[in-house]
Formats: sequence, C-alpha cells, structure tokens
Amino acid sequence: MDREILRQFIHASGIFILVLGIFLNPQVLILLCIIALVLSEMVFILDKYYHIPFFSAILTNCKRQDDERGFLYFFIGIIATLYIFRFNIAIADAGILMLLLGDSASTIVGTRFGRHKLPFKALKSFEGSLAFFVVSFLSSLTLLPLLPAIIGALVGSITEAYSPIDDNIPVPLLSALAIAVVIYWL
Repeated sequence: MDREILRQFIHASGIFILVLGIFLNPQVLILLCIIALVLSEMVFILDKYYHIPFFSAILTNCKRQDDERGFLYFFIGIIATLYIFRFNIAIADAGILMLLLGDSASTIVGTRFGRHKLPFKALKSFEGSLAFFVVSFLSSLTLLPLLPAIIGALVGSITEAYSPIDDNIPVPLLSALAIAVVIYWL
C-alpha cells in the first residue's frame, strides 16, 4: 500500500503543470509537457542500464509490473487535453485536475477501503469511484460552475472505472468534452 500511495502522490504532483499554466500560454505548456515526456522516456530507458540518482529510486519504488509505461499515457492525456481544449483553458484544466486528483483518490480509497465491486469490473470498487467523483467535483468547482463540474466529474468517474484502455488518456479528454458540451450546448 505504501508503494501505491507514493505512486499516487507522484501522479497528483502533476498539478505543477496547471500551476505553470497560470504563467504560460497553452502552446508553451504543451511544449514543456512534450519535453517532460521525452525526458521521462529517456530516464526510463537509461535506468535499465545505469543507476540514475533520485530517478532510479523513484522508478524502483513506483513501477507496477503490469504498467511500466503509465507515465507516457499520463503525459499524452494531458498534452491532448491541453491541445484540444486550449480555446477554454478552464475546461482543459478541470479535465486534467480530474486525472491528477480524482484518479489518485480513486486508487487510494479503492485499494484501502473498496469493499463493493463495480458491476463488470472486479478490480474497481464503488468506494474508489465515489472518491473519484467527490474529489473531481470539488477540485473542478475551483474552475467551473456547478453543473459542468458535476457532469465532468460523473463522466470522469465512469470513464476511470470502465475505460478499456489506460485511463490516463480518456479521463481528462472525456471529462473536458462533457464539460464543454454542458457549457457551450446546454
């Protein structure tokens, strides 16, 4: 459990991207995320052959056996969300917050307290999905009105629970899409 908490803390620390977004325009932020993605991949490859101070310890303590490349999907999800929703950065940021904070809360709560399994998903729990919804809703309220925050959190929690691919890509994208639909078409 301690390893997973550390992993989720690192996952949630991606909030620095949103903090940088306060000072940088979306194109520069996307470029920085691409650079971080490339550097992360280089560190990941080099770590197989050399000990890299600080980074090797993080990789040793945080890698899952079945998910060695989760960081790639993490950055791809953020980059795609920033690019597609750059016309309204609050929408992009809310979708990314749901990935950063909601997904971390879901994993921690679901792993620790998850007793009621979701239908058709034996590895996911109602408690984890509820944690995703509550944390995503509350964090997105810092950027959005009430209804878009609720709908975005609901779509994000369903996506996190039932996505057939790594949730780091579809969670921010589908959450932001749902928010945009509510804001612009309802």
